[in-house]
Amino acid sequence: MKVFMLGWEFPPFISGGLGTACHGLTRAMSDLGVEVVFVLPKPFQQTANDHVRMLTPLQVKPQTVTSTQIATSFVQKELKHVTFHAINSALQPYATPQVYQQQIEQLIHQKATQEQFKAINGMEEIRHWLSQEPSVMGQPGHYSGDMYTEVHRYAASAVRLAMQEQFDVIHAHDWMTYPAGVAVAAISGKPLVIHVHSTEYDRSGEHVNPMIYDIERRGMNAARKIIAVSHMTRNIILARYGITGDKVEVVYNGVERNGDAAQYNKIGIRSDEKIVLFLGRITMQKGPEYFLMSARKVLEVMDNVKFVMAGSGDMMHRMIEMATQMGIGGKVLFTGFLHGKDVQKVFQMADLYVMPSVSEPFGIAPLEALNYDVPVLISKQSGVAEVLHHVLKVDFWDINEMANKILAVLKYPPLQLTLREHGNFEVRKLRWSDAAKKCLKVYQEMTQGG
Repeated sequence: MKVFMLGWEFPPFISGGLGTACHGLTRAMSDLGVEVVFVLPKPFQQTANDHVRMLTPLQVKPQTVTSTQIATSFVQKELKHVTFHAINSALQPYATPQVYQQQIEQLIHQKATQEQFKAINGMEEIRHWLSQEPSVMGQPGHYSGDMYTEVHRYAASAVRLAMQEQFDVIHAHDWMTYPAGVAVAAISGKPLVIHVHSTEYDRSGEHVNPMIYDIERRGMNAARKIIAVSHMTRNIILARYGITGDKVEVVYNGVERNGDAAQYNKIGIRSDEKIVLFLGRITMQKGPEYFLMSARKVLEVMDNVKFVMAGSGDMMHRMIEMATQMGIGGKVLFTGFLHGKDVQKVFQMADLYVMPSVSEPFGIAPLEALNYDVPVLISKQSGVAEVLHHVLKVDFWDINEMANKILAVLKYPPLQLTLREHGNFEVRKLRWSDAAKKCLKVYQEMTQGG
């Protein structure tokens, strides 16, 4: 089995859980002997990743670069069956989506048959995507106007790469890769599976960006199979996108076991203050305001507590102002986005991890917290709540109950110890190898016509 996988990020250059998920899944697939060609949209420099060594055009002597080198190659160290390609996002920096539309249509006419077009909803589906005006991205939201162009630049380059590869299945992660996935399916005639880590309803609530929603809906309709990260996400796909239930499979995320949890008490910082941690993107979806509102209630009862907000996002400055206005600015620490060992350190310092997400398709961070023996409090509106039982759960909007449960963990060591021990044992059962096996089963069903 060989998979042409389309992703948007990969460690250590990540902005969220998608990169972590892609890392864990590809590593587990490599262990199973599945060959993966992983396509990324950006040029990367050397990474500290322990199983991937990345090379960029910057490391190649100018005289050795030819016109056929349209992508950056990754050379794997431990991933024996994974090949990485990073598409240089500066291929044509001032081109418009219409230019990439023409490129893809020309390539498809050269390579694919009319029967293959019909198999993936026909050329009209691809034309619709590629002919949308980029100005629709100018409306308020999470993405800049250039993001639309980048998505289609990625799609055009992915098609060129696919023409040089042999593969059995196309696997596309999240909406930014769906146009590329559909275009590659059209030129190859191979089945497309899309992996839904988040939907526009999770990110934006009822005020969805219509262009992004349309890309998601068309991607879901074009795919032969859809992988959802939780039953909560599956239900959104069925209810909001009109997809039939037999098309959607649930595959839970996993976590890689670290070897540092035993060093919890060896951290170099000593303080009589308890630390409550929020780690994630500071955006509407993650519920940061509920974290601060519950923090104020906790501090009314217990003074020796610091609340750490680790991450960045469009609501960060608003949250800083909110903490100041509530009079708790001295008790809330904003660290900004953390990388690598800094994430490890902040987990080792924490007495409790809180994820108050408004709508969380899954949520990998709670698994990482449990991996470091940190007790966890999560919102009931999260997919990970389906698989974790030895954690505390609360409705994201119930700040009184959230504060009560934070206080319970901080005031009663036996409760904290129980949550640590049972939670750490529970998270050991969530392995990326199981997720990879389920994905492989989906691939086999598609390729064998099951």
